[in-house]
Amino acid sequence: MARIKGGMGAKKRHNRVLKLAKGYRGARSKQYRVAKQSVMRALTSSYAGRKERKRQFRQLWIARINAAARMNGLSYSKFMYGLKQAGVDMNRKMLAELAVNDAAGFSKLAEVAKSKIA
Repeated sequence: MARIKGGMGAKKRHNRVLKLAKGYRGARSKQYRVAKQSVMRALTSSYAGRKERKRQFRQLWIARINAAARMNGLSYSKFMYGLKQAGVDMNRKMLAELAVNDAAGFSKLAEVAKSKIA
């Protein structure tokens, strides 16, 4: 049986990596060996970044809820505990949205939370 050389597959693989490295500076976008390292690192970082984004949003929501709760005389933890006792089942994203855009509605929730704590 005749031997088949791997040139076509190698070229395809190299081009795939070089396409991902488009826009990188210098050898990182031109040379396969350097580009491969840069692309591997970038893909790893982008995966980690997608996980990190979720943490950052939760952190932002909690900060906004805390600021609004303190304006209504409660700490974040007491506010959340009061809502839980009252049976109000709202996620942090929605509570943060209320805190920013509807202060009156948020203060009503704060009153509900206060009444259940005391």
